[in-house]
Amino acid sequence: MGVLTSEQVAGGLADDYMTAEASELLRRAYELAPRLAARAGEAEVAGKVPDESVREIAEAGLFRVLQPRRWGGYELDPRVFYRVQMALAEGCMSTAWIYGVIGVHNWQLPLFPEQAQQEVWAEDSGTLIASTYMPVGKAEKVEGGYRFSGRWSFSSGVDHCKWIFLGGLLPKNDGSDALEHTTFLLPRSDFRVEPNWDVLGLRATGSHDIVVENVFVPEHRTQRTNDHSDAGCPGRVGNPSWLYRIPFTQVFQRAVSSACLGALDGAIASFRERAAAHVGKHGARTADDPNAQTAVSEAMMTSDQLKLVLFRNYARIVECARSGERMPVEERLMQRAQASQVPKLCARMADELLRASAASGTFRPNPVERVFRDIHQARAHIANNTDAYARSHGAVMLGLPNADPFV
Repeated sequence: MGVLTSEQVAGGLADDYMTAEASELLRRAYELAPRLAARAGEAEVAGKVPDESVREIAEAGLFRVLQPRRWGGYELDPRVFYRVQMALAEGCMSTAWIYGVIGVHNWQLPLFPEQAQQEVWAEDSGTLIASTYMPVGKAEKVEGGYRFSGRWSFSSGVDHCKWIFLGGLLPKNDGSDALEHTTFLLPRSDFRVEPNWDVLGLRATGSHDIVVENVFVPEHRTQRTNDHSDAGCPGRVGNPSWLYRIPFTQVFQRAVSSACLGALDGAIASFRERAAAHVGKHGARTADDPNAQTAVSEAMMTSDQLKLVLFRNYARIVECARSGERMPVEERLMQRAQASQVPKLCARMADELLRASAASGTFRPNPVERVFRDIHQARAHIANNTDAYARSHGAVMLGLPNADPFV
């Protein structure tokens, strides 16, 4: 989308959430993007986003977009967060991916009891948290907390983090036998990383396995992930902003799909630059190729349409958070399906851009080739399983009960 000019802001094209502070953060993100792009190839080979990139993102204040002001954050509208993520993804999708996954944790920790927040941020409010939310942790109730064990996959950016959120199941507090998803918070000393991330795309995210062996997790380091009540989010006492009243899924789902949009924009820019100058081995100019013309136009239209839905939906989410209105389940399910559809549609556009790049465009130096792989990798994330979430929405619209425990 690019940074809005002062004329556009004055003309009313900017939303009210894009304050001067937010616009400055977005400017910094766009300024970083070319440097991230220059490191993307090296990062992919290393299987890790460079420490330098993470440090620059931190120094620019970008990890703090959703962090409470009382902890040194900006406490801004989540739309700012997603716009920053998309800007970073124009340079390197792996970097933007771990930014989204790690940065969103600065929104969830404020839901935990105050003691947990103090343990993570009291000495250094810039401390980063990794995660893997799959509910595979085994928790045994003991005095004061839980004995906790398990092995989790896909912890993106964990090498840059000192704490981690891990998923498990605990009995609901209502006395029933039903289980509910719970987020457990552990320090680095309580888990180990098992390097095993060797995949098609997003190779620099370093999304390795995590192993925990019979450690003690105190009660205050747990949070019932989908309990959006004040009792389920005790951190709201110290963090009363409407920002921390948005349901977990509505924040997290866009953190693992929006990088695809920024990456597609980066691929479009690379494709246009290459196509304008490229002449094939048989003397044909790419710019004259109808396939190339169609591919770039359709990719740009798709990007524009997906962003319109993202920002329209989030305007509604913010409205509900501010007013206390509970969004109808049908609307929440449709928004979840729409968020999960982003990687699928972006992948389709990346397919066409790569096809229109012809044989020479499939070599590694072409950034479109990397974006093609990265977006297809993003489609594998469970939150981006668009077919499943479309069916969940469709089932409710046809009179069946809601089967999605996160909505």
